[in-house]
Amino acid sequence: MNDTAHALGAAPTLWELAARRAERTPDRPVLLQDDRSLTFGGLRDRAERVAAGLYGMGVRPGTVVAWQLPTRIETVLLSFALARLGAVQSPVIPYYRDHEVGFALRESGADFFAVPGVWRGFDHTAMARRLGAKGVFEAYERLPEGDPAVLPPPPSDGTAVRWIYWTSGTTSDPKGVLHTDRSLIAGGSCLAHALRLTADDVGSIAFPYAHIGGPDYTVMLLLYGFPAVLVEHFALPESLAAYRRHGVTVAGGSTAFYSMFLAEQRKRPGEPVLPTLRLLAGGGAPKPPELYHAVVREMGCALSHGYGMTEVPMITMGSPDDTPENLATTEGRPPEGMEIRIVDGEVRLRGEAVCRGYLDPAQTAAAFDAEGFLITGDVGHLTASGHLVLTGRIKDIIIRKGENISAKEIEDLLHRHPGVADAAVIGLPDPERGERVCAVVEQRPGSEELTLATVTRHLRAAGLSVHKLPEQLEVVGGLPRNEALRKVLKYKLRERFGG
Repeated sequence: MNDTAHALGAAPTLWELAARRAERTPDRPVLLQDDRSLTFGGLRDRAERVAAGLYGMGVRPGTVVAWQLPTRIETVLLSFALARLGAVQSPVIPYYRDHEVGFALRESGADFFAVPGVWRGFDHTAMARRLGAKGVFEAYERLPEGDPAVLPPPPSDGTAVRWIYWTSGTTSDPKGVLHTDRSLIAGGSCLAHALRLTADDVGSIAFPYAHIGGPDYTVMLLLYGFPAVLVEHFALPESLAAYRRHGVTVAGGSTAFYSMFLAEQRKRPGEPVLPTLRLLAGGGAPKPPELYHAVVREMGCALSHGYGMTEVPMITMGSPDDTPENLATTEGRPPEGMEIRIVDGEVRLRGEAVCRGYLDPAQTAAAFDAEGFLITGDVGHLTASGHLVLTGRIKDIIIRKGENISAKEIEDLLHRHPGVADAAVIGLPDPERGERVCAVVEQRPGSEELTLATVTRHLRAAGLSVHKLPEQLEVVGGLPRNEALRKVLKYKLRERFGG
């Protein structure tokens, strides 16, 4: 990390980090969206005015403010205004509806709730009223503003809990994850250091800013002083115009984003879909090695993948100076200060970027072991070079006739099949075997029809043990995914095909 970034990284709070960057490079852009831009100095100054407006509404240090807003300049401004006040923020993914939003509002005890009004055909204000939310206000194009002279001093304690993030809650109610400014800064610092970015880069935030990746990425912008293009709704090829217009050099978000860029590139072989792009980076979901090799080969750019979760925004990250083998087959290495311990094959974590626990004390007690390590539920191992290899989730281990089978191992081999665009492997209840292996695949357009026999031949030729071969194949038009980082929702596949 360069000296400037290191000095900025010593800031105890997120607001101080933003203020220091504004002092150093006030006129450099930080946020780019459509024909609008905001400088680092503008971020500081406008956020203070918005903080004053919020203060006039009754927001004080410690006030819980929930916000469900899309990826816009105004969203970032509101978040930094709340950071300036020392309020407790509860970001909610904008695609969530009554059940998840109502749960988040009740559990957090939010005193205010910022919504975008009608967004993408859905009336968020009406939902907020329906749920009985307190302090509802719209914050899409306009934000409350006031005179910063009324503001109290900015917060100085970076270890106080000021963030409540929400796990996806795909099979049960979400968990409220407690973060501090320091834990978010630690996560963003890991990302910045691993990717080796410079002030000349142009990044992109194409995922919901309300995701834990929002502050993760923003910390990186503040540390290195470069801008990012904000994409309110990511879709290809529609979003390419903004990337080209601003000369994006670093793109990505998650494995699904890599696949989407690659699919777009394959429409124009030999012609770079993004001429300025030099790096795809992200995390959030396992990355098949074949996808890494295809991106490097066909898109002509590097790919660095990492490992993070709502509870720990950045755990490990691949670095451009890693070997191709490590970039393809591992999740990268942890930064200094992140301890990884493997207990009975399960990954456990301890370090500054780890959350402080959950809103529910019982969930906190169950999530940490006696030595303070977070129990992740992920299965993996460390290589001799310190790189982390993930082999799946404990719940994704399929137990067939008493034998443990890794779904990820089969998925990685399926991705090598020329007719497979994407794949998910699940275990389904079986009266004879305990569980049977079911492969659910998306077929690549124009390829030969996929059958269980052809898939089995491919897997056997790739060296997969006979007892791991799928007994069931389902070909679908598209795998079900969440709206944040487009993770595959395996519980929906189990519900659909488990009957």
